[in-house]
Amino acid sequence: MTGVSLAPERGAGWSGRAALIGLALVATLLLAGAAGPRYGLLLLIGLGFGITLEALNFGFTGPWRRMILFRDPGGLVAQMVCIGLVALAAFPMLAAFSGELNGASAPVGFAMVGGAFVFGAAMQVVLGCGSGTLVNAGSGNAVSAMALPFFAIGSFAGAYHLTWWTGLGAIAPVTLSGTGGLALTLAGLAAVAVLALFLAAPGKRAVPARLWWAALIVALLAIVHLAVAGQPWGVVYGLGLWVAKGVTALGADLSGSPYWAAPGNVTRLNESLLTDVTSLTNLGIIAGAMLVAVWRRGLKSPVGALPVRAWLAVMVAGFLLGYSSRLAFGCNVGAFFSGVSTGSLHGWVWFAAAFAGSFVGIRMRPALGLEARR
Repeated sequence: MTGVSLAPERGAGWSGRAALIGLALVATLLLAGAAGPRYGLLLLIGLGFGITLEALNFGFTGPWRRMILFRDPGGLVAQMVCIGLVALAAFPMLAAFSGELNGASAPVGFAMVGGAFVFGAAMQVVLGCGSGTLVNAGSGNAVSAMALPFFAIGSFAGAYHLTWWTGLGAIAPVTLSGTGGLALTLAGLAAVAVLALFLAAPGKRAVPARLWWAALIVALLAIVHLAVAGQPWGVVYGLGLWVAKGVTALGADLSGSPYWAAPGNVTRLNESLLTDVTSLTNLGIIAGAMLVAVWRRGLKSPVGALPVRAWLAVMVAGFLLGYSSRLAFGCNVGAFFSGVSTGSLHGWVWFAAAFAGSFVGIRMRPALGLEARR
């Protein structure tokens, strides 16, 4: 993601920027009129995510990388604060509206842990997780733009094979709830933040003000998303659905996949993407990041000349991002952020496995031609 200043550098003038903002608002209103206010609001929430993540440089991959390489804990601490704020609202909301709102619980098994580890490595290769890839692609980053379609293909394929992988063994979902569950969740988040600050390099303990603002805004958007959508914020499902709809439109038969043949997914395959929760927020994230990028400088985010092996690595890593996140029941958003904030044990396991995988991905980048060797 790009820097913090919203001061324009070049590109569209004020009239162009106003037109883009107007276009986004018109699209939201048209969607609300055609599909209903709920879907218009979901697109607006997605726009809010995209604008905030891009404008305030808030994400997951970069902060983890900075913590590992430079012992800079600012972004990681802000993540813990953001998740904690969501948990403070989500736990009582889920308890009060158990029949209407759902958390992001999932089983913990071999495939889930392995998938999270692979995802952690792959996201460091392309420097983008689920939300980060959407934001970076929207802002004009060529690496993420290349990775995104392969991410979607991988998500579709991982979902197609999901039942086989989960058959390798898993424990039933474990969900923390009530005051005790919330206290444990907040204690765990605080422990991670304190540990990160303890391990910080000299002079690196201060958390930039923009990250505090970003944590607050993203938390508010995530809480509103839970209330409006009836489920936590997610990314991966929507990407796989795009490909599934594409291949069925071309005549493919998905009845051989227990996942895509499930009644709920068959219904979504037959409905418009503009009434799919995850698709709407994903589209909003891309559009929101694009708005910020055009406001600042136009859609130009050079990555420099890269060798062929680097582009091949980006395509493979993009596919692995999608495939592994389906096995892991989500990415940094759907599994970690939303899982932990709604009390799911798998969110914590995902975090540990993906963070370990990030060490591997960081070490792989120079060998793949994506940056100078250290």
